[in-house]
Amino acid sequence: MTEPSIREPLVRLEVESEVATITLDSQPNRNALSRQLVTELMHLLGVADADAGVRAIVIAAAGPVFCSGADMSEAAGGGMDEGARALVTLQRQIATATKPVVVRLQGPVRAGGLGIVGAADVVIAADSVSFAFTEVRLGLAPAVISLTTLPRLTDRDAALMYLTGWTFDAAEAQRIGLVTKIVPDDELDSALSSVLSGLRKGTPQGLRETKALVNRSLVERIDELGDVVAAQSSRLFASDEAREAMIAFLNRKKA
Repeated sequence: MTEPSIREPLVRLEVESEVATITLDSQPNRNALSRQLVTELMHLLGVADADAGVRAIVIAAAGPVFCSGADMSEAAGGGMDEGARALVTLQRQIATATKPVVVRLQGPVRAGGLGIVGAADVVIAADSVSFAFTEVRLGLAPAVISLTTLPRLTDRDAALMYLTGWTFDAAEAQRIGLVTKIVPDDELDSALSSVLSGLRKGTPQGLRETKALVNRSLVERIDELGDVVAAQSSRLFASDEAREAMIAFLNRKKA
């Protein structure tokens, strides 16, 4: 009889000095948003948010890449309805958490990974980090992540970045509103520590109520449009044009 396989976890949680650090650790897959990674991330966010000893939550990543977006091998092989709805839920969970959520960006972030960035309360990025909304080049649209990234951008910036799929740097990400603060790579952790020191001075009620105040319109947007954009995303992922583009992408990656 064959023993059932045990999957290695792709997300880690550590709690220290009132801070819960959740680390994406699917490095061979460039921390892509696979079903397993998203499920584990949502679970650990819930654990951290329920911990009375936690004052703030950090989302970080192991390896050179923060997040490469959707898992293309999963997307090319089947429907993405469940995945699209899960990403809506993940963004809402970040936005409605009772603790401030800080993203530590140490490496490139693409497509769906920008939904995590958009939903977070504070984003600290190393100045070497690059960004791109790559969906348009694969026959897709940044539908689900528009829930949290579109409110951060002007209409002109959104049109330019969404429609071109251009890669842009951390300074541009800060200018258009995706990033709170950029620092030299070797100062990333000290900048994060400074932000966390400030958050620790807030009381649980003060942090919870202030975050809810700031994010009210963002959460209303997610609730109003979540089903619509999830359906759009699922439809596009299932289209012949997108599947051909994703298969071509995977073949180039293998080559």
